[in-house]
Amino acid sequence: MRHSVKRCALSLIALLSWGAASTALAQVDSRTASLSRQLGQGMEPGARSRAASGLGASDDPEALGPLCEGLKDTSEQVRAAAAQALGVLKEVAGVECLKARKGEPDSAARAAILASIKTLQSLKEQPPRFYVQLVDVKDRTGQLSPEVLRFTEARMRRKLSQLGAMVAPARENKSAAQGVLRKYGVRGFRLQAEIHDTESGGLQVTMACISYPDQTLLGDVELHAGGAKPEDLLKVLAPRIIEEAADTFEWDT
Repeated sequence: MRHSVKRCALSLIALLSWGAASTALAQVDSRTASLSRQLGQGMEPGARSRAASGLGASDDPEALGPLCEGLKDTSEQVRAAAAQALGVLKEVAGVECLKARKGEPDSAARAAILASIKTLQSLKEQPPRFYVQLVDVKDRTGQLSPEVLRFTEARMRRKLSQLGAMVAPARENKSAAQGVLRKYGVRGFRLQAEIHDTESGGLQVTMACISYPDQTLLGDVELHAGGAKPEDLLKVLAPRIIEEAADTFEWDT
């Protein structure tokens, strides 16, 4: 049994280097919120359409809900922009709200809906590169809201999807898991993440990587950082801890 442990201490400056080069984390978050408000409340269809396009390009899973709502806009221009943006965002869960609007009366909006359904369905049907069971993230600080934990896990799932993972059901039995592994010829991993306070006032994310479904501990990875609000740190730490685990435990080999 091989135990690999990788630990990284990150400053806020280091975290920022992984995102937009000159944009603060709070500004990134406020941009998503601002675009969501513009899409839902903007006076002009053109402004709402631009907001939809911005959400599609945001790489933020929180954009999914507003874009699905945008498919119901009174303007066909906005509905088309929201449909197109869902294809750009590449959150496979978006295929469901797109399918619910297949009866769209406007031809341009309907074409955008069908094109994005095709894009997301193709992503959904790609053979997985590995199989992962992601356990609910544990808050060991006792200070984080359910909403913060929800978006932390959402960002982990998005990064897993981008890396080519198939995510296992929460209560899958061993026989079913083994069947999936045989079908696709891939390796399985169980991920258990915890969030802790640090002595310096920041946060530490620890992720244990366990073979799945055999439950052999492979090791863990840690990242910790400070200098921003917990929710801002987690929006960057969440995908980064997945990348660290993938690199440390060589998921693609």
